[in-house]
Amino acid sequence: MPTDSKPLLRLFTTGGTIASRRDPVTGAVRTAASGEELRQLVPELVDVAHLEVEPFAAVNGWNVTPLMMFDLAQRIAAALAAPTVAGVVVTHGTDTVEETAFLVDLVLASDKPVVFAVAMRHLGEPGADGPRNLLDAARVAVAPVSRGRGVLLVANETIHTAAHVTKTHTTNPAAFESPNHGPTGEVREAGVRYLHPPTPRRPIAARRVEPEVLLVKVAAGGDDRPLRWALAAGYRGIVVEGSGAGNVPVAVVPGIEAALAAEVPVVLASRCPRGFLAPIYGGGGAAGGGKDLAALGVIPANELPGQKARIKLMVAIGAVDDIEGVRRLFAEA
Repeated sequence: MPTDSKPLLRLFTTGGTIASRRDPVTGAVRTAASGEELRQLVPELVDVAHLEVEPFAAVNGWNVTPLMMFDLAQRIAAALAAPTVAGVVVTHGTDTVEETAFLVDLVLASDKPVVFAVAMRHLGEPGADGPRNLLDAARVAVAPVSRGRGVLLVANETIHTAAHVTKTHTTNPAAFESPNHGPTGEVREAGVRYLHPPTPRRPIAARRVEPEVLLVKVAAGGDDRPLRWALAAGYRGIVVEGSGAGNVPVAVVPGIEAALAAEVPVVLASRCPRGFLAPIYGGGGAAGGGKDLAALGVIPANELPGQKARIKLMVAIGAVDDIEGVRRLFAEA
């Protein structure tokens, strides 16, 4: 038990580039560093907080599943329930960190800080960003002003909220942005500064997550065969990522109607990285427009991109028993 005044943080490690090196035999980059090694690579952490390392996984981001995400959320909740723990830091791969952070944010009731740290350059590269991002995440997690702000992600000296952040570049260290909103804060050696006030949160009391939710991206000339296949395969929810303000080719509509008739919720998102859904088109030559889809009972994802709308639908189905309940949870955003 720490005897000085430094706060206690729990560090959950999941793998990812932040804990990776290049294999000298194969040339492939893979997870190699343990949580203890990460801590040793950042000696400045001892000046920020006491850090308890709790290994969770050692996988690349693209291999993290929604069931793992929900399990991690439960582990984080249990850690934060301890009065001695001031906050949590999670190291994670960049490919799916926005989904994991968002799921944790949706279900976590605690107002203690939870901060995800990532890296775009592995530990063997010149200018590896992981150690600095981990240090900055710890600084954010111990800052009193971080309390009540939900789950956060720290990268490249910027702080993003889990609800808004997305990865926008395949390799650049400045890959993470928050379209429509911008970063919520900045972190420097001198301290943590927030640019926006905290947003009120309404955690979802999900008993589980429903993994059988399919994300369907539509493009010009698309039809409803992916949706009909999803119904035949037993999927419990479908997210359709449409074009523009939230529209789909008219040939997709019969599949949406079939899903809704089977009481399978259909959520509509847009493939545009910025902006909000605008259900204004419909009828005649505009059949398949957002206004038509709204009239059918499709649930708007509002500003959520397809991958996050899928996560929220998984959580919503795990919390309520009918489409109207799912609709209410999406409307509360």
